[in-house]
Order: sequence, then structure tokens, then C-alpha cells
Amino acid sequence: MNSLRVARAAARIHPSKFIAPLQRRSYADAVSDKIKLTLALPHQSIYKSTDVVQVNISAESGDMGILANHVPSIEQLKPGLVEIIEESGGSKQYFLSGGFAIVQPGSQLSINAVEGFPLDDFSADAVRSQITEAQKIAGGSGSEQDIAEAKIELEVLESLQASLK
Repeated sequence: MNSLRVARAAARIHPSKFIAPLQRRSYADAVSDKIKLTLALPHQSIYKSTDVVQVNISAESGDMGILANHVPSIEQLKPGLVEIIEESGGSKQYFLSGGFAIVQPGSQLSINAVEGFPLDDFSADAVRSQITEAQKIAGGSGSEQDIAEAKIELEVLESLQASLK
């Protein structure tokens, strides 16, 4: 006997058990328009707040803005800027070397990175001189490992230079 016949037979025997419960209308749940954000490095948490309105990140899939009630997702971050827009209207900017952003239900956002610093900590002149040094090593005749490391350093520094403009 298939399951549909079993259900029909059971409904004929005890119809009172299969009556749908009355559904009641209630007020809509209040939806928060804020994000609970945690920005963490392996050795410390550099930002934590529940009063964030929007977070802009540089993901591998492209730059994106995250608002409250964003669809849950995991994004790999490329070296770049993370901009945090607070409820008060102010904003904070951090430069991250890469990492992951995890959007969870309930407007929770966790950003985990290996390295991250406030953008104000960087000097455009110092970044330019480091780019020149990295270009020399990347174009030189050093070991394969030195050249590979210089190319990675160059990618991060060029992204940092673009964020400082």
C-alpha cells in the first residue's frame, strides 16, 4: 500500500487528529537594520560593534556592500579596503591582506584576516618606496621563492596604494 493510501485510511479512522491547527495572525517581527560585526585577526579582535549600518568589502568575486539581513554567504577577501559605516554616520577604514567574510543569519558578519591595520596608519611615500623595492626583487634574478614572495608583496602593496588615493 502506498503512503497516500495509508494517509487517507488514517484520516478516515481518526479525522480529528489530522485537522490543521488554527493559524493566528500576529504582529510582524521587528527587523533590525544594524549588523553585528566582528573584525578579527589571529592574535586580536580589532573591531567589534552592534551599531554598524553597512560594511563594504573587497571580495574575490568583486567589491560588495553588506547590509542588515544580507543573504548568508562566505566570501574570500582579496587584499583591500574594508569600510565600516556606523549608525552615527561615521566610518572606519581598515586595510586587510586577505581573509574571509562570513555572513550569518541574524545580521551577523565575521571578518577574519591574517593582517589588518587602520588605513590611517599608512604613509603613501613609504608604500611607494616599498613598491619600488618589491619590483626590483620581482624582476631580478633571485631565487624562485624570493621572486614569488616579491610578487605577492607587490600585489598587496599596489592594492594598498590604490586604497590610499
